[in-house]
Amino acid sequence: MGFKKLLASMGAGGASVETELRQADVYPGGVVEGSVRVQGGSVEQRIQGLTVGLQARVEVERKDAHGNETEYHQNIEFHREQIGGEFVVAPGAVHDVPFSLAIPWETPITMFMGRQLTGMHVGVTTELQIARAVDKGDLDPVNVHPLPAQEALLDAFGRLGFGFRSADLEKGTIRHTRQRLPFYQEIEFRTPEQYKGLKQVELTFVADGNEMDVVLEMDKKPGLFSEGSDTYRSFTMSMHSFEQTDWAAYLHQWLAEVGGKRNWF
Repeated sequence: MGFKKLLASMGAGGASVETELRQADVYPGGVVEGSVRVQGGSVEQRIQGLTVGLQARVEVERKDAHGNETEYHQNIEFHREQIGGEFVVAPGAVHDVPFSLAIPWETPITMFMGRQLTGMHVGVTTELQIARAVDKGDLDPVNVHPLPAQEALLDAFGRLGFGFRSADLEKGTIRHTRQRLPFYQEIEFRTPEQYKGLKQVELTFVADGNEMDVVLEMDKKPGLFSEGSDTYRSFTMSMHSFEQTDWAAYLHQWLAEVGGKRNWF
């Protein structure tokens, strides 16, 4: 299965570029393979550089001159690799440049149980440098599936009755985690009746090849005489021995302890 996107023609009679992914389904820590086909036009051209990268659509918060917070979305390229060197494209000639692009461990997941997570836009970008110009291609979407440890936590929430609501990417850094990317993912769940004192729970993964920081944010429903407040919990999971823990029981115990102390439930 491949996705093909045609870049803009590089001027009158110029070359065109087509990117094809061999497989759109990937995992954090894995690779996405494909090839870039450069099709010569009616004139000879020198290609000065060819790169592929990973891009995500990220939510950014900022304050205006009056201190009011506003939000907008920004496309952030969070990984890039050069493929091939300089070469000349003769008129009508075809150059196929294969690539194998590493998927960072922190890459946000976009799929779970075969379904696209609402709000996720992650894909491969292609960039061609030629004659002091740069041509950027469209986004070739990739389906980022959860790692086994991530799936175990998502399954645990499901077993407790939580339902997926939405996911987003936020620009910024979570302190005291192994985060290296300039943004992080939040997966938001609807709370079941047994946790009726909660408005929502948000889950964030920050992984590397050995361990994963897990950050939970609980948003208490505002009461009659109080504002809503957030409660955070973070812990580290092993990427190799996570199966030794009953994560549904672990999450339930923590939610019950926190809720009991604050008389939420």
